[in-house]
Amino acid sequence: MAIMMVLAQHKKNVLHLLLLLFFFMSIITLLFLVSETKHSLTTFRQSYTNVPPFTFLIKVLTFNRLHSLSRCLRSLSAAEYGVAGHTGRVHLHVYIDHFSLASNNTSVEDNLRTTKEILDFVDKFEWRYGEKLVHYRTGNAGLQGQWLEAWWPSSDHEFAFVVEDDLEVSPLYYGFLERVIRDYYYDASNFNPYIYGASLQRQWLVPGVDGNKLQVDPKTNVYLYQLVGTWGQLLFPKPWKEFRLWYDEHKSKDKKPYLDGMVTDRWYRKLQERIWTPWFIKFVHSRGYFNIYTNFPNESALSVSHRDAGVNYRETVGPDSQLLNQSFIGSDFLKLQPLSKLKWYDYCFSEVVPGRVVRSMNELGAILPSVQRDRTIVLVSLFAADEMFVRNLLCHFEKINTRNHIFIGPRSEFLYDLSRRGHPVIDADMFIKSDSVKEALSSAYVVMKCSELGYSTWVFSSNVLLVDEGLLLDRIRSEYDLYIGESSGVLIVQSSSATQKLWSNELMPSIISYATKNPSPKQGVDFIRLVKEIVEQKGKMVKLKTVETMTIAENTNASSVNQSLGDGKPVVYWSPEVGSNTIQTKLAELNLWLVDDDLSCKAVTCHSL
Repeated sequence: MAIMMVLAQHKKNVLHLLLLLFFFMSIITLLFLVSETKHSLTTFRQSYTNVPPFTFLIKVLTFNRLHSLSRCLRSLSAAEYGVAGHTGRVHLHVYIDHFSLASNNTSVEDNLRTTKEILDFVDKFEWRYGEKLVHYRTGNAGLQGQWLEAWWPSSDHEFAFVVEDDLEVSPLYYGFLERVIRDYYYDASNFNPYIYGASLQRQWLVPGVDGNKLQVDPKTNVYLYQLVGTWGQLLFPKPWKEFRLWYDEHKSKDKKPYLDGMVTDRWYRKLQERIWTPWFIKFVHSRGYFNIYTNFPNESALSVSHRDAGVNYRETVGPDSQLLNQSFIGSDFLKLQPLSKLKWYDYCFSEVVPGRVVRSMNELGAILPSVQRDRTIVLVSLFAADEMFVRNLLCHFEKINTRNHIFIGPRSEFLYDLSRRGHPVIDADMFIKSDSVKEALSSAYVVMKCSELGYSTWVFSSNVLLVDEGLLLDRIRSEYDLYIGESSGVLIVQSSSATQKLWSNELMPSIISYATKNPSPKQGVDFIRLVKEIVEQKGKMVKLKTVETMTIAENTNASSVNQSLGDGKPVVYWSPEVGSNTIQTKLAELNLWLVDDDLSCKAVTCHSL
C-alpha cells in the first residue's frame, strides 16, 4: 500500500514537471513569435521608410461626356487609398476641353449647356484624398493636346495616372500602382530607367502584326511590353520629361512619327494630330523603353474602357473587359515578382532578353546555345565600329529575321545599350584580360568555342552589311570548310572535324604567338585577314572558298552597285578609309539605309514563329 502511494505521488510530480516544462516552452515559443513578428514588421517598415514621400496625381481628361465623366470620377473616389494615401498625397486634376467653335455638328447653345453641366458636376464633386484642381480650357486642344499638356513633372517623386473620361477603375487599382512605384521605381534592385510606367488595361493589341490579338501565357500575371496603354496609364517622371522634349524637337522640325509596319502608323496617317499615341510609340521605339502590364484571369483588369462614342469610336462599343472586384483582396496579386523574373516583349510581341553580357569563357559556353539557330552563330565585331552602321545592320537583321547574332567589342556605353535592348554581347575587355591584339584573340576564342559546340560561325566586321541571308546560304556548300570574303569583310567557319583540328592545332597557337610577338601593334589587327594569312600558310588540310561580296568605294555609282546586287552578291562591304557620309549616301541610294535621324529603324518587321 505504501509502495502504491509512493508511485502515485511520483507520477503526480512527473505530471507537474511536464506541465511546467510545457508552460515554459509555450512562453519561449510565444516570445519567439512576437520577436519574429516585430522583426518582420520592422523590416517592412524599414523597406518603406527608404521610400521618400511621393506625389500621386490623377489626371482626368474629359470633353463633352458627362455620363462617362461621372462614372469615372465615382469609381476613382470609391477606390481604396489606405493609410499610404493620406490627405495631401493623392490629388485629382480634371482637364475639361473646350468645344470647337468651327464645329457645325452641334449648336453653340447646346455645347454651352453641356459644358455648364460638366463644370457644375465637377465643382460639386467631393474629393477627400487631396486637392482637387479643375482646368477648363479656352480653346479646343483635342486628344493630343489634352494628353501632352496635362503634366510636366515638378520633381522625380511625382507620378501621373492619366485617365480618359470613359474609363472605370477597380477599387484595387491604387494599391497595385502604389506597389509598382515602391517595388519598381524606388527599390534599387528592381529599378530600370528604361521602364516608363505601368498600364492597368488588359492589353490585346500587337501593333507590329497588323493589329493582331495578343496572346499572353495564362501563368503570367505581370510582364513588360513596349506599347503604351491609354486606358489607365501610370507615367514615371523622367521618361515623360524626356518624351516631351523629344516631341518638341521633332514637332518643331516638322518631323512625323512614321513607323512602317505598325497598325498605329496607319491610324496616324489617317487622323494626323488628332491622336498622340503614334508620337509616343515612335519615341519608345527609338529609345528601347518598356511599359508594365498585368494579365489577370477571365479577361479582367484594374481599369476598363467603356469605349464610349468620341474621337476613337463613332458609336459606343461597351467595356473591353471586366473589373477586378473585392474577391481579389485576399489573393497575392499585390506580391510583385523581381524585375529579373519578368518577361519583356517588343512591338511584335516577340520576347526580348535584356542583360546578356559575356565576360568569361564559362559564360560564353552557357549563352551560345540560346543564341544559335540552325546550329549557326553570327559574330559581329564592334572594334573601331561606327555606331550608325551597326544600328543600320540591326535593322537589316530584323528585316531578314537574323536572330542568332552576338556582338563582340571593347566595353562601351554603346555595347551595353545593345545588351539592354536584348542583343547578346561579349565584353572583350573582360573576356580577354591581355591588351595584346584583343580583337583577334577574343574573336578566335569565340570561333573555337562555337566549333567545340558543333556550331558554324559567320564572322562580320562592322563594315559589312548582310543584304540577303538566304542568298549567302545558297553560296555555302558542305564541301568547303572555310569561306573568306575577297575584301576580308567576311569569314565563315563551317562546323567540321577538319576546322576543329585546324583551329586548335594551327590557328589558335599562331594567333597567340602573333599576340606575343606583337604586344602593341601600331595598327589594329584585322582578325579576318589574319585568319586568311594563317590558313594560306598552314591550312592545307581544309577546303577554302571565296565568298562573293560587293564593295562600295568612293567611285562606285548606284547603278553599278544595283547591278552587282542583282548578280547575286549577298554581302555589301566598304573600306574603313571611305568617309562615313559617302557610305551612308550610297546605302541610301540603294535603299539599304534603314535608320532615321534617331538611328532607330524606320520600320518594324514582324515574322511568324
